[in-house]
Amino acid sequence: MTRLGPGDEAPDFTLLDQSGNEVSLRDLKGSKVLVYFYPKADTAGCTKQSCSVSENLAVLKSAGIVPLGISPDTPAKQARFDAKYKLGFPLLSDPDHAVADAYGVWGPKTFMGKVYQGIIRSSFLIGKDGAIEKAWYKVKPDATVPNALDAAG
Repeated sequence: MTRLGPGDEAPDFTLLDQSGNEVSLRDLKGSKVLVYFYPKADTAGCTKQSCSVSENLAVLKSAGIVPLGISPDTPAKQARFDAKYKLGFPLLSDPDHAVADAYGVWGPKTFMGKVYQGIIRSSFLIGKDGAIEKAWYKVKPDATVPNALDAAG
């Protein structure tokens, strides 16, 4: 599992959002992008994290930050999650976890003594030039937005 850090080029991706539209990181060059990875839509921590992003959309926008959430869930499941909580920003589907692998957030996790592979909740602030400005591995759900805003200055 390779970890990314400040100055590293953010791995490009094109994934489907909750509406079935393709979203490419390269199309967002010129904007700061908050990319956060969450394990599973509509679970407690993931809901807390995504609702925090949603509640702070205006603040993120005023800081010039575009948020993108990524999980292995299907676009249909992402759409139900978005509709249930009225999130209002792109939730991207990475079912084969290729993007998670590229960002170093797919790895071993432990639940009730059992080890399995999954998303390690993490977030990244990507600069206008496409380079990682800051990376937070094993981020707490409620720290995603404050970390990004603090790093964006």
